[in-house]
Amino acid sequence: MFEQIKHNMETISGVAIYPIVSLLIFFLFFVGLGIWVFSYNKEKIAELSRIPLNEEPK
Repeated sequence: MFEQIKHNMETISGVAIYPIVSLLIFFLFFVGLGIWVFSYNKEKIAELSRIPLNEEPK
């Protein structure tokens, strides 16, 4: 089965660019996510972390 898939992929022209593009997309996404996480407002994070403790039991 893998031989059939391998043969089909080899016949597509320019197929070698797809793994490179997908790697760049995922890398840029996680770099952007890391930048967003580390630059997020610290007061807002502290406020959100206190939400479960502020609720009164029912």
